[in-house]
Amino acid sequence: MKSPFALRRVAGGLLSAATSSLVLAASAPALAESSYTLFESGQVRPLTLSPSGNLLFALNTPDGRLEVFRVHHGALVHRSSIPVGLDPVAVAARSDTEVWVVNHLSDSVSVVELSPGGYGGRVERTLLVGDEPRDIVFAGPGRRRAFITAAHRGQNNPNDPELTTPGVGRADVWVFDANHLGASLGGEPLAILTLFTDTPRALAATPDGARVYAAGFHSGNRSTVVTELLVPDGGAVNGGSPGPMTNAFGDPAPEVSLIVKFDGAHWVDELGRTWDDTVRLSLPDKDVFAINAMANPPRPIAGPSGHFTGVGTILFNMVVNPVNGKVYVSNTDARNEQRFEGPGVFAGQSLRGHLHESRITVLRPGNAPPRVAPRHLNKHIDYSVCCAPTPNAESEASLAQPVDMAVTSNGATLYVAALGSSKVGVLSTAALEGDTFVPDAADHIEVSGGGPSGLALDEARGQLFVLTRFDNSISIVDTATQAETAHIAMYSPEPPSVTLGRSFLYDARVSSAHGDSSCASCHIFGDFDSLGWDLGNPDEPVTTNPGPFVGPLLNLFTQQPMPREFHPMKGPTTTQSLRGMANHGPMHWRGDRTGGNDAPTAQPDSGSFDERAAFMKFQAGFTDLLGRSGPIPAASMEAFADFILQVTYPPNPIRRLDNALTPDQQAGRDTFVSSNLDGTAICNGCHVLDPEGNPGVNKPGFFGTNGNMTFDFQPQLIKTPHLRNMYQKVGMFGMAAPLFGILPGDNDPMGDQVRGFGFLHDGSFDTLFRFFRGMGFSPFTGFTNQFGTFPDNPNGLPDSPAGDAVRRQLESFLLAFDSNVAPIVGQQVTLTSGNQAAADPRIDLLIARADAGECDLVAKSHLALQEIGFLHTGAGQFVADRMALPPIPDAVLRQIALAAGRPLTYTCTPPGSGYRIGLDRDEDGFLDGDERSAGSDPADPTDTP
Repeated sequence: MKSPFALRRVAGGLLSAATSSLVLAASAPALAESSYTLFESGQVRPLTLSPSGNLLFALNTPDGRLEVFRVHHGALVHRSSIPVGLDPVAVAARSDTEVWVVNHLSDSVSVVELSPGGYGGRVERTLLVGDEPRDIVFAGPGRRRAFITAAHRGQNNPNDPELTTPGVGRADVWVFDANHLGASLGGEPLAILTLFTDTPRALAATPDGARVYAAGFHSGNRSTVVTELLVPDGGAVNGGSPGPMTNAFGDPAPEVSLIVKFDGAHWVDELGRTWDDTVRLSLPDKDVFAINAMANPPRPIAGPSGHFTGVGTILFNMVVNPVNGKVYVSNTDARNEQRFEGPGVFAGQSLRGHLHESRITVLRPGNAPPRVAPRHLNKHIDYSVCCAPTPNAESEASLAQPVDMAVTSNGATLYVAALGSSKVGVLSTAALEGDTFVPDAADHIEVSGGGPSGLALDEARGQLFVLTRFDNSISIVDTATQAETAHIAMYSPEPPSVTLGRSFLYDARVSSAHGDSSCASCHIFGDFDSLGWDLGNPDEPVTTNPGPFVGPLLNLFTQQPMPREFHPMKGPTTTQSLRGMANHGPMHWRGDRTGGNDAPTAQPDSGSFDERAAFMKFQAGFTDLLGRSGPIPAASMEAFADFILQVTYPPNPIRRLDNALTPDQQAGRDTFVSSNLDGTAICNGCHVLDPEGNPGVNKPGFFGTNGNMTFDFQPQLIKTPHLRNMYQKVGMFGMAAPLFGILPGDNDPMGDQVRGFGFLHDGSFDTLFRFFRGMGFSPFTGFTNQFGTFPDNPNGLPDSPAGDAVRRQLESFLLAFDSNVAPIVGQQVTLTSGNQAAADPRIDLLIARADAGECDLVAKSHLALQEIGFLHTGAGQFVADRMALPPIPDAVLRQIALAAGRPLTYTCTPPGSGYRIGLDRDEDGFLDGDERSAGSDPADPTDTP
C-alpha cells in the first residue's frame, strides 16, 4: 500500500497533473440520445434561506444538485453547485454552512458542508433512509434533530415492511441527532416512527421546535369499493347499481362494482343506501400527526389530540403560523363518490368541471373545536355552469393544486404556491381562518416560469423567492408590489421534449373550465391518487374493441361470448399511473384508449401497440372531465405525449439491491413463468415479463403486459395490466365473502386500515393473496358449446395449505416485480475515514451492479474548492473529469479519498446517464474539470474552453 504522503501527492495531482491525453469515447454516450431518465418526482421543499438570510439554497431536481446563491435585494448571485443524490426534493439549512438534502430516488439524505460564504461545498455524509423520502425539518432540543418522511418500505429500512399484515401504518418518520450520526453505513437514527396513514409527504415544526407535524400524502377520503360480486344485478330496483341501466342509445350497461363512502356512521352510496354488511374494514382517515420532538426518543403524541382527520384527500405541504400556532395544510379533496364524466344529459349528473377542490385546511392544536377547518380556495366558482372558454374572470380567480407555503413572521399573511395556476396566492391568515376571504385574481402573483413548487420568504429585503418547476428557475417577487422583478434559470439536463410538454399535465388554466383542475389532479406528479372513480359516460355510444386478444373470449360463468366492445359505462376503476406507458400498449384498464381502430395492429408501435396514438385519445378528458370548452391544440397534445411517454417507473423498493430474489420470490417467479393456473395460459403468457421486449424501441421491456386483452373473469374484457407498482397498493385488508367467484376465508372485519382501494381494475380485492384465491386460479371444469371451448383447469391451486403456500409465493414475487430500472439505481454511499469498514461492501455492491449493466456508477469528491467527478468504466477502473488523467483503479481511488481526508460519494445512476452526471454535466464534449481549469462553465454548453 502506498504511504499516506504518496497518496496525498496523488490526490493533489488529480487537480493539476498533466499526463498523456486519453480518449474517453468508451465512456461518452452518443449525444444524439438523451441521457436523462425522467421520474417526475414531486418537489416538496425545494427552497430555503440560510439562518442568516444571506444565502438561498435551491434544489436543482433534474440535475441532482444543490445550488447556492448569495442573496441581494432584487438579485441572486450564484456561488456554487454541489452534486447530491438523484431527484432531490427537500432541503433544510441547519446553519449557513450545513445543509441537508432529501434525495427522493436515492432513498438518501445528503449532509452538505459549505465553505464560508457558500463558495463551494461537498457531501460530508450520506444517510440511508426508507423508500422515496420526501421532506425534512429540524426540531427538538437545540433544533439538532432531523425529521425525515419516507415510505414504510425500502431496502435501507432495517424493519420488516409487513406488506401482508393488516392494520400497519405505511408512513415512517426517521429521526436523526445531527450531532451524533453514528459510524454505521447509513447513519444511526434515534427512532423510526411509523404513522397510521399511507405514504407520507409533508412535515412542519413549531417555532420552538417542540412539536413536529407529519402528514400522509395519499391520505384518502373514507371511500372504498364494493366488488361487483356483492352488488346485486339488475340495477337500483334490485338493490344494485344506482343506474341508469343503459347508455343514451339503449345499450345495456355491464354489471359493475360500486363506490361507497363512510358518512361517520355508515357506508353509503350516492343514493344514501347503506352497504355496511359488504365492507369489512374501517378507514379512520388519520391525515396529520403530532410528534413530541423533545421526548427521548421522539414519539407521536398519544390520544385524540395526536392526530387530525378529514384534512383532505391529497396533502401536499404544511406550515405553522408562528404567532398563533395554527397549522395550514395545502391539499385537494376528491369527489369520487359522485359518478360519470361528460355532459350528464342522460344520467342527470356528471363530475365534469368539478372533480376536485383545492383547499387549505386550518388545524387548531389542542382539543378546542373546530380542530379541522377546510377552506375551499375557489369558493367563487359556480359549478352549476360549465363550460365557458378560458381564460375568463372566474377561471383567472382560481388557484389550482396548492403546494408550498410561507407565512410572515407576524403571522398575518400566507403565501401559497399554486402549481397548477403558475401563480402565488396571497391570503390574509385571519380571513383564511375565518373563511371570509374572497377569491380575487388581484391577490395573485404571476410567475413567468410556470409551475411554482417552492417558496422562501426574505422579509428583511421585502422579497419572495419562487422555484418554478416548469422551467427549473427561480423568480424573485417584490412583496410590496406583488410583482416579479427577476427570473434566474438553473441549468437542466432535461431535453426540450420534456420541458415543452410538462405544463400540460399540471396547468389548470389551460386544461379546465374553471381553472381549478388538471390531469395532475388525479395523476399526482404523473402517478395516481390511490382512489377509484366511476368515470363512465352514459351519453356516449358503444365502440369496437380491436384487441388484440389472448385466450378464449368466452364467459366461463354464462358460457356466452364476451362482447368485443367498449361500453361507455365501464363502472369504477382505480386511477392508473401515467408512468411507464411507453411500450405497454393501449391505455386505461380496458385498453379503450387505443389506436387499434385507426391502423393495423403490429408490434411495435402500430395500431393497438401505438402508445402515442393511444395517448392522443385522451383529448376527451379535457372536455368530458375537466370541462374545457374544446380540445387543446393538436400541437399541445403532441408535446404532452412527448413528455408523458418518457416518465419512468422508479426502482422496486422490495427487491434486493443485488437484484436477487428471496426463496419465496424465486418460487413465485418459477410458478409465474411455468405454471398454467387458469386453464388458458401460464401467468407469463398474459402478464408478459420480458425486460428486452421490443429491443429497438426507446423504452424496451414488457413488465407484466405486452398490451393484450383477455377474459379476466369479469363482465367486461380487461387489458392485461402491468405489475410494476403492486407494492404501492398495499394497505387495504378486509373483504366480505361473495356467494361465488372467490374462495371464502379470512372474511371477518379487519378493523382500521390505511387504504380503501386495493388490487384489480376497480381496487376491490384487498390483497394479492385473495386475488389468487379467485375462481380463475382454482380447479374448475370448462365447457364446449357452439361458441367455442373454455378449457378445464386441472392445475388450478387447491383450497388447501399447500395451495395457499403457492399463493403466498406468487404474492411475494409480484410485490418484488421487475421494473424499468434495477433496484440499485439511485443508491448511494459516502466513503469517509470513519466508515470504511461499513462502506467498502456497499461500494463493492455498486461496482458489481454497474458491471452487470444495471447502472452507471459515478463518484464525486471535492478538492481545493473544486468538484471532481469519476465514472466507473469496468474492470475495476474509474476515469476522472480531466482528460489529462489516466484511469484510476478502484482500490487506489478509495485510498486517495481516505488519505486526502475528502469524503467520496458514489451514486448508481440510470444506465446511459453516468457520463453526463460524472464527467460532462452539460454534454458539450468538454469534461467538467477541464472546463473549470479553463475558466468556462461546465453547466453551459455554449461556454467552452
